[in-house]
Amino acid sequence: MFFVRHPHAPWQRGSNENTNGLLREYMPKGSDLSGASQTWLNDVAVLRNNRPRKTPGWRTTAEAMADEIQAFRLSVTLDL
Repeated sequence: MFFVRHPHAPWQRGSNENTNGLLREYMPKGSDLSGASQTWLNDVAVLRNNRPRKTPGWRTTAEAMADEIQAFRLSVTLDL
């Protein structure tokens, strides 16, 4: 899991730096991730996505994404 910051989007810097700091709980700066298993990386992603965040109203990112998907499904008309 990694995050890319667009070089001409300074408004993203704070969020990016915060995310990097939170990821360092699991991967200290300078860590060699070449030996990290996909299972461990997936576990870190699950822990990060199930942590409540202030921006989406103290919901987890997983909850916010589920709400967005549900809203999208309700707004789309399918011709069967």
